[in-house]
This record gives sequence, structure tokens and C-alpha cells, in this order.
Amino acid sequence: MFFLQLSGFPGSGKSTLSREIARRLDAVIVDHDVTKTALLESTAQHPLDPALTGKIAYDIDWALVEFNLSLGRNVMLDSPCLYDVMIDRGLAIAANSGATYRYIECLVDDIDEINRRLRERDRKLSQIEHVSPSDFHQTVANSKKPPNMHTLTIDTNRPLETYIPAVIAYLQQID
Repeated sequence: MFFLQLSGFPGSGKSTLSREIARRLDAVIVDHDVTKTALLESTAQHPLDPALTGKIAYDIDWALVEFNLSLGRNVMLDSPCLYDVMIDRGLAIAANSGATYRYIECLVDDIDEINRRLRERDRKLSQIEHVSPSDFHQTVANSKKPPNMHTLTIDTNRPLETYIPAVIAYLQQID
């Protein structure tokens, strides 16, 4: 059983990758955009503070991760990792549940491609439509990774078929 944190800038291919992993390895996806959008839609008439909405959404995400791991399921959290607490909590939950912790960063180092993907996707209420080059580069540079462990960074500007074998091998490797 594994717990996978998928990280990467919005539009970098996390959801595409998580869907393919779920299909191949029968894993549960906890998608932060789904949770946060549901909160935003359900509170539209009584808006919450944006920071509070994000915190509540993450609390729900973590509860779903823990619940599904308690059932012995492989679980993936599809969300950018912008805060150390994301890594700390993921590592702790994996350890407490007896799951193998994995971390994959989806990387597209092309602002024009990111903006094309953001513009052309079926956008959820919680998702951005566009990003400036400075915000993009600052966010990517400040992304968090677990220290002292093997992680996987994937160039998701390439076709999925070219990197999915490496992803599956990484998830199935025995430590």
C-alpha cells in the first residue's frame, strides 16, 4: 500500500497522471481542487475567507487520505506542495497507516504551455486561469519536497506514455 503526494504547478499534469495511476494500480485520488471547489460552491451565498476555505479543504483532504489508507487502499493526494506542513503531514500519515510514502513532482518548465493548459482546461471554481511568469517561477522555486528520500520529478510536457512506466516502477519499488 502506498501514499503518493503528487506535486506541481497548476496545469502541470498532476490530475492527468493521477487518473492514469488510479486506472493502472486501483488507487484512490484525493483531488484538492474537487474539495475546495465543493466548499466554494456550497458557501457561495455565505462566502468564507479564502485562507479559511483552503485550510478547511486541506483538512477534508487529509481526513479522506487517512480514511482510505485505513481501508488498505493506495491513495494519492493531487495538490501543489507549497508548505512544509504538507510534507510533514503526508509523511506522518503514511507512517501511521503503514503505507509506503512516495512523492512525484510534475514539472512543465514552460510558462506559455502552462498558460495554454490553464486556459484550455475545464476549469473548476478553485482553479486559476492564468499565471504571470514571475508568480510561476517563484511558486515552482518554493515548492516543497521531502528531505533525504528518493523522489521522482517528471517532465510532464512529454507524452504520458513516455514516463508512465517510470512512475509505475517508482510506486512499486520495495524500499
